Amino acid sequence: MHTTDGVWLTIADYSLYKKVSVSTIRRHIKTNILKYKEEDGKYFIYVASSERVKLKEEEEILRIKLEAELLKSQIRQLKEENNELRMLVDLYEKNPVDLKKIVEPPELPKYI
Repeated sequence: MHTTDGVWLTIADYSLYKKVSVSTIRRHIKTNILKYKEEDGKYFIYVASSERVKLKEEEEILRIKLEAELLKSQIRQLKEENNELRMLVDLYEKNPVDLKKIVEPPELPKYI
């Protein structure tokens, strides 16, 4: 098998892909259980081409899950902002503000 038939993954990516801890992967590198290479102090683990299809599917699933979490977070934030705005509307409707008092400065007493 040629190494061009597969892909090289970082330890973090391989950890997500195989659902194994980074420390386990590092142990496997030290004991030569995994096929790896080192470039500029970073380790890369080899994944054969037969596993690439599965990898792409898992990457897509992970991307969709991350996007869903981001959207959930944005929805929570928007709900909080909406609740705050509703509270302000309720407050202003119960206690209407006289805009003239806000816009026009009060008259100062005249000293002669």
